This record gives sequence, C-alpha cells and structure tokens, in this order.
Amino acid sequence: MKVSKRGAVPPFYVMEVMKAAARREAEGKDVLHLEVGQPSTQAPKGVIEAATTALREERLGYTDALGMPELRTRIARHYRDYYGVRVPAERIAVTTGSSGAFLLSFLACMDAGDRLALAEPGYPAYRNILTSLDVEAVGVPVGPETRFQPTPEILDGVPGRLDALLVATPANPTGTMLGADDLRALIAWCDGRETRLIVDEIYHGITYHGRAVTAAALSDRVIVINSFSKYFSMTGWRLGWMVVPQDLHRSVECLAQNHFISPPAHSQRAAIAAFDCAEELEANVARYRANREVLLRELPKAGFDRLAPADGAFYIYADVAGLTNDSAEFCKRMLAETGVAATPGIDFDPPRGHRYVRFSFAGSTEEMEEAAERLKKWVG
Repeated sequence: MKVSKRGAVPPFYVMEVMKAAARREAEGKDVLHLEVGQPSTQAPKGVIEAATTALREERLGYTDALGMPELRTRIARHYRDYYGVRVPAERIAVTTGSSGAFLLSFLACMDAGDRLALAEPGYPAYRNILTSLDVEAVGVPVGPETRFQPTPEILDGVPGRLDALLVATPANPTGTMLGADDLRALIAWCDGRETRLIVDEIYHGITYHGRAVTAAALSDRVIVINSFSKYFSMTGWRLGWMVVPQDLHRSVECLAQNHFISPPAHSQRAAIAAFDCAEELEANVARYRANREVLLRELPKAGFDRLAPADGAFYIYADVAGLTNDSAEFCKRMLAETGVAATPGIDFDPPRGHRYVRFSFAGSTEEMEEAAERLKKWVG
C-alpha cells in the first residue's frame, strides 16, 4: 500500500529527549527539565474559572471558522492597549494553536514548488510543515554577527526567487529579537520583491529589555502569528491567532473551514479572560527573568561561554564546539550522567546544530540553580 512522502519528515528531536527523560524518571531517577519549550505554570486562574463556567453553562459547539467574534474583538483590543496599534477584528483569525496558523498561512500564500526562506537556526516545525506541503524551505545561515537574524544583505545573497520569508521575534532557539528598524528593512526588502513576509511573534510578552515591536504596527501586508501558549501559559489549550492581510482573508477563511471547521470552542471562551490576568502572567515573566540571569551567570563557569543574547522567550542557545562536535550524543550523556535534559541543536540547524545546545529556562529558579551546579561539576 502506498505511504505518502508527505509524512517522511524528520522527527522533532526534542520529543526524543523528552522520551529519554521520561524513561529516566520511570527508573526512579531525577530529571531537571531544561529541554521543554513550554511554561511550567498552568493557565491563569481567570482562564480556568472562565473555562469551568463555559463547561457548566454553554453548549460549546462549532464556532465561526475564524473564531468567536468576542475573542477576535478582544484580541484586536489587545493590539490597541498593548502596542498602541489599531488592528480591525475582521483581520484577526483565531487558529488551532500557532501550528494551525502556520499551516493556514503557508497554504494561503504559497503553492507546491514555491520557496520560503527561514533562518537557520530556527524552529524545526516550520521546515517540516513546508516539506509536507511540497514547498521548498530555503535555510539561511545566520550567526552571532547579526544576532542570529536574517538581514536584507544576507537575503540578497540567497540564489533564486523567494516567494516568502519567515522570521521570528523573539526567536526559538536563540531568543533574539528584531527591532522596529530591522523589521522595516525586511518589510521593504519583501515589498520590493513581492515576497510575502510572515512574522512569528508567539513569544511576545516574554522579553527582558522592553516590549517587542509587532510587525502589525508597521505594515498591513505582513502575516503576523501569535499564540496563547507561551506568555499566556496555555500550551495544551491549542489556541493561536493570525493577523491576516486583506488579500488573504477569504483564502484563510475557506482553508480554515475545510481543515479545522473551527478552533476549540472551550479554549476560545476561556482565552477571552486571559487578557485580564496580567498580574499573574507578569509574575511568570519575572521568574523567567531570574532564571535567565542564573544561567547567563553560571553557564560560562561550566564551559558554556558562547551564548546567544536571549533578549526574549525562555531559551539560551549555547555554542558547545569547545566541548563536543556531536551535540546529540553530548545531550544524551548529559542526561544520563547529570540528570539535566537539554535539546541538541540539530533540531534547529541541521547543517551546524551538531555544535549547539538549547537550554530552556521555563522551569523554577531552583531547578536552574541546581542544573548549573551539576553542569559545573560535570564539565569540570
């Protein structure tokens, strides 16, 4: 029987690390989880209360394909209150996680055989979703000299036509961000070539040097993607959103109707309350900030002394070429010998990831301190 080649994409290696960590825990050994890219906190209390009320009092059937009008309106208000930018609720599309938003955006603006450029290192699911759609993912190597972000000058060196460009700010795995001038330069570069720009903003809210700039404030031609998973601590609720350019609106709507029918009604109803939980959410960010300071201070003492800036998100991307040339085996040994789980860079940068490791600091500050102590002893 035929098996489609669309499923022949690489695994998400962090999931393999998580499985190995689970096996270790099943053996009664402890694990410090610095591999998991999700908040260690549950959803805010207001979200849980709203969800409980919805379960008791509502039917929770299908909603509009682009989301409940009340939630779309609340997201539009968030752009006004948080960023000072007016985004019409009609341009908001609520999605089944940011993963659903990426799928819809790729399907709406590209055809099989088109080419999308993305930074290496970068989130591996971008590349693998594109491969499953027969769209060519064009890796653009970036490094510390451009803060691991693409620039117009780097893109000028990419051969062939680019139908789309995807950037992330803050980025996974590096945590680096694009400022307003950086975004304007990329927008101008894309506009001049009729290249669609997609901006992943799912780590907005988790920043350490002021608020991130949303591309929605700079252009109405950009696809902007965000999520309730990270800042709002709602990973398992599977809810995200897009700010959709007007020329793609009907395409996204029709695709959403057929692929998903609608996002989860229960999660949508609960998410309306998320925007009113700022005190609790900012306390989470304060903890991430403390965790970041611990690792930026202590990891160099353990030999991890070439680190990406980590402007936002909850990751530190470490160049470990001075310690190993095989990050997968290095992380395997680290877990087995210290109980510290981290993600090898091969997930994020297939050509160069063998010399990088990603540490997540989404856990407790005590876990970060203990992990640093163990790694200092291990490497020493």
